[in-house]
Parts: sequence; C-alpha cells; structure tokens
Amino acid sequence: MNKSQLIRDFKLFLKLEKKLSDNSVKSYVNDVQKFFRFFDNFDQQISFESLNEELVKDYIYQISPYIKPATQARMVSGLRLFFNFLILENHLDKNPMELIESPKLSRKLPDVLSTEEIDLLIGAIDLSKPEGERNRAIIETLYGCGLRVSELVNLKISDLFFNEGFIKVTGKGNKQRYVPISEYTQKYIDLYLLHIRSHMEIHKDYEDVVFLNRRGKKLSRNMIFLIIKDLVQKAGIQKNISPHTFRHSFASHLLENGADLRSIQLLLGHESITTTEIYLHMDRKQLHDTIHKYHPRG
Repeated sequence: MNKSQLIRDFKLFLKLEKKLSDNSVKSYVNDVQKFFRFFDNFDQQISFESLNEELVKDYIYQISPYIKPATQARMVSGLRLFFNFLILENHLDKNPMELIESPKLSRKLPDVLSTEEIDLLIGAIDLSKPEGERNRAIIETLYGCGLRVSELVNLKISDLFFNEGFIKVTGKGNKQRYVPISEYTQKYIDLYLLHIRSHMEIHKDYEDVVFLNRRGKKLSRNMIFLIIKDLVQKAGIQKNISPHTFRHSFASHLLENGADLRSIQLLLGHESITTTEIYLHMDRKQLHDTIHKYHPRG
C-alpha cells in the first residue's frame, strides 16, 4: 500500500476511531505529510520497515529550531499516533516514537479581560452597520457561554433552546454538551436574528447557521479573529486578545465569584479537570489575603 493511501486511512482512523475534531485531524495529517516530505527533499526514500528511533530523532532535531515547543509537542503526538496506526495495520512491529518524549511546555497563564475591558470592547462596536449587531452578539456569546471559536462558528439556530435557558454546543471530537445561556445574552442573539439575519439572502446549506458573513455563509474562524483584533485596537486595550480570551475570562470570572472547578469543567467541556486548573491563577495579593482570612495563624 502506498503512503498516500495510508495517510487517507490514517485520516479516517483519527475521525472515526479517535473521534478527533476536524482541526486536530488536519494538523496531525499535515504533520505526517511533512515528515515524509522532509526525507523526500533529501532524496531519502524511506520504507516503513526502515523507520527507527534514530531516523525519527534526526527529523525532530533538524526541524525543532524552526518551530515552537507547542507545535513540536503536537507533532510528536501526531507521529506517535500514526506509527501506532501502522502497527494496528500490521505495517510496523514497533513504534519508533516509543522512547521519544514531547518537549516540556511551560503553562503560560492566559490573558484575562476584566468586565470593564469587555464593556470597552463592546462599546467600540459600530452598531450603525448591519454587522455591528452581529458582532455584539458574537462577543456576548463568547463571553456569556465560554465557547471555543469553532463552537461559535458552528452554532445552529436549532441548537438554541432559549425557553429552557440552554444552547447545545458541539465541541472537540463532536462531543455535545448543553450550556446555560442567560437572558442577557439571549437578548443580543435575538436582536441580531430578528433585525439583521432575517433580512439577509442566505446561501444554501447555511439556513440553520446562526452567525453569517455578508454573503450569507458561515463565518470563518479567521474572520472572528479579525473582528476581535479590530475591536481591541479601537478600544485601546494593551493585551494579547483572541477569541479564546473570552473563554478564559468566562472561566476566571466564574471562579473568582465562587463557582467550583468541577462546574466550570462541565461548562467548558474539558475532559480532564487538570485542563480547567489553569484558571486557578490567583495573584499573590489574593493568596496573601486568603492566608490572613482563613488560616488559624493568619
């Protein structure tokens, strides 16, 4: 079987058996393709039988200066999955990645917006333009429900259960969860649906998608990034802000106001509680105050 066919089968394996998201599948497949292209460029035609730890180590050593540690960690993970797949398909006897470790990643605390900064961003939206109502609804939904950007762009009208106070969200690996939505956030989605979206010419296949671009199609992830980048500049906020920042802010503000970590984990759709623990980024003053308030020797 040739490499192209194996890569296609690997893609199906990731989607159907591992149930990974489309973005993860695309990243892992690209990493495997780059791995083979690297050796092809040096006229080193490698067979699966010749794959060994030294060969893989040499590849990682050659490319590591040019990629970030997080990208390198994902690449190592993707190659490990691919070689495990080859073992399952009886093309390999042993995984050459077995003893290769991923780079240690520092857990950088995410930037978080204050409620005042969120209000500043929303205040920078030009509501005189049709897309203004849409952009306000987007920001309110990202912050009010803690959605990933992929979850936002794929949100459907049939996922909105406003009478019950929930929306159905399709997260990583097509896993679905129900997230509470406040009347405050509902109000801005309804304003957009009633006054803007209902007057648009909607492209076929996108009739059920909530947030649309001017051509009546689903908004791209990149477009959401650009909308937020523009608002950050207009609001004069000096922070590294992305759509994910609103998710961080959602979780952090819940935690600060007394929500328990397990509830936040369920709302965010995290499989592991350790992923949610990054939001425990209390500053030194808060820790100092906690000791004085609660410790017997405080």
